Amino acid sequence: MENFKSDVEIKLIALDMDGTLLNDEHEVSEENRKAIKEAQEKGVFVVLSTGRSLRNCQKHADSLALTSYLVTVNGSEIYDDQRGLVERNLVSSESIQWMLELTQKHKIRYWAISTNRNFFDEMPEDIHAEEWLKFGFNIKDVPTRDMIQKELEARGGFELSNSTPTNIEVNPVGINKAKGLSLVCERLGIDMKNVMAVGDSLNDLAMINAAGLGVAMGNAQETVKKAADWITANNNEDGVAAAIRKWVL
Repeated sequence: MENFKSDVEIKLIALDMDGTLLNDEHEVSEENRKAIKEAQEKGVFVVLSTGRSLRNCQKHADSLALTSYLVTVNGSEIYDDQRGLVERNLVSSESIQWMLELTQKHKIRYWAISTNRNFFDEMPEDIHAEEWLKFGFNIKDVPTRDMIQKELEARGGFELSNSTPTNIEVNPVGINKAKGLSLVCERLGIDMKNVMAVGDSLNDLAMINAAGLGVAMGNAQETVKKAADWITANNNEDGVAAAIRKWVL
């Protein structure tokens, strides 16, 4: 990987947020901020590619003065540089109802993201009145988590990942950060080989595999580290800045 720079120019940086761009206090460090500013000044696009909804990532994008697209909810929604909706991919309300019943049956915690709001361990009275983007299970007990994973796989029609080792995130099948980024690249006229993707969890795996340069955080899950081309420092040690300085600046 040391020769990477010689043959591929990075034109777009895709950054996961939690556990990657943000430290454990959910803040962007000064070093990360500076590196992103310098990359943008050099003409490199910086795209947040996150499991969060627009509601939960927009203030960070604005504070970083990002002038590019946003890939949100693991690729379920894509926004352009004016924060206009480009694409939306929904989970059926029937599937959401089924997953909610699973949480009740096994007494497990959950969250869900609709186009209107985020729900945590509670749901609206009429599930079918909402448009749903993602469902998440929060399960610390390993046997229960494995069992839920198997039930989800058996039902089919889902893209399964996680944003921490103790959760399962559910998007529509085929929808992930890599697919979202390829749409962004298409619109910007950039090849995926000119993308550096940085992340720490299973919902980052697809984009790390698809990008020309896949970077895992020092705090990344083992599977992500194995898939990455390079491992940077952790999210409390400006790992994003280190990757940008090494491969882009």
